[in-house]
Amino acid sequence: MISLTLYTTIGCHLCQLADTLLSELSNQHDVVVEVIEIGDDDDLVTRYGTTIPVVKFADNSELNWPFTLQDLEIKMGSLSAN
Repeated sequence: MISLTLYTTIGCHLCQLADTLLSELSNQHDVVVEVIEIGDDDDLVTRYGTTIPVVKFADNSELNWPFTLQDLEIKMGSLSAN
């Protein structure tokens, strides 16, 4: 199983698109996604406020928007190869 974190905030239409991609990904692969609302944490707003949606991987690497389903699959594949 692969664990991913999606940094998002309420009302972000790009975050909704990213969430849809991650739902698609989890339908095709053994993936669990933790959704983090950055608006509840000032440090997260400072870090991700202008780059959300952001997907964080188990190796702590991140993929900032824009990304595609293929980008996510490539990144997951590179983690599996290590």
